[in-house]
Amino acid sequence: MRLALNDIDVMDDQSFEFALRDLMVRDGCPTARRVGQAGDQCADVIASHPRYGHVVIQAKHTTVSAKVGSYVMYQVNGTAGPVLLAALAPTLDQAVRAASRKAYVLLDGTLLPIDRIATDRPFYSGKHKKHGMNVQVLSDPFGRLLWASPALPGAIHDVRAAREHGIINALDQAHIPCWADKGYLGARGTVRVPFRGRWQMLSAGQQAVNRSQAKIRALVEQAMATLKNWRLLRRLRCSTTRITSLVQAVLTLHHANSTAG
Repeated sequence: MRLALNDIDVMDDQSFEFALRDLMVRDGCPTARRVGQAGDQCADVIASHPRYGHVVIQAKHTTVSAKVGSYVMYQVNGTAGPVLLAALAPTLDQAVRAASRKAYVLLDGTLLPIDRIATDRPFYSGKHKKHGMNVQVLSDPFGRLLWASPALPGAIHDVRAAREHGIINALDQAHIPCWADKGYLGARGTVRVPFRGRWQMLSAGQQAVNRSQAKIRALVEQAMATLKNWRLLRRLRCSTTRITSLVQAVLTLHHANSTAG
């Protein structure tokens, strides 16, 4: 597919790529999103088409049958740079749409251990007593992994991480009930947390509620185990800036295997 786009020559690389994404959404690819950076040699827009499967597009300049500087759109046929697995991971919006078909979701945070680094204080988790990266996990009622968040420094508390990622607002706007532990006290919205306080100080009714919630929340451990079953996430020795890409790549492979199964 080749379309001369002389009418938008005035656009810079980034504006053109976002316009290309919007065109794909309009034409039946609601999952289309921009990836990479302006002017790089990798894919620029990716999407899943209901009929043609994964579509990868790279936009670049050409002087063939067009004036210098004119943009031409190509459907890449082996000419684009590598498409990162991380770029194919589901977004939070996609996960929320999938969760809307469930009775409720489970939310919890996990710490991916890292080697100690020079600026270690932001990465030290007082809860886990180790250095790591905080990743928020959403699962369905059966503990199946729906989504994993970008990684944040381990010192960040779960409720703050959930707010920064927009998880609480997204679930609230979609009216999806969510069960979480005491790390999410004060989250509000549709997030349900246990009663706070020492067990002996709680009423019999509050104890019963906490006990029931604990049974429901227990299955989220399966979703977190899904991530940690990947050896590369058990002890991360790479730069902390790369950990989000690793988590999203694992999420992509997990969903691909689940779909194939």
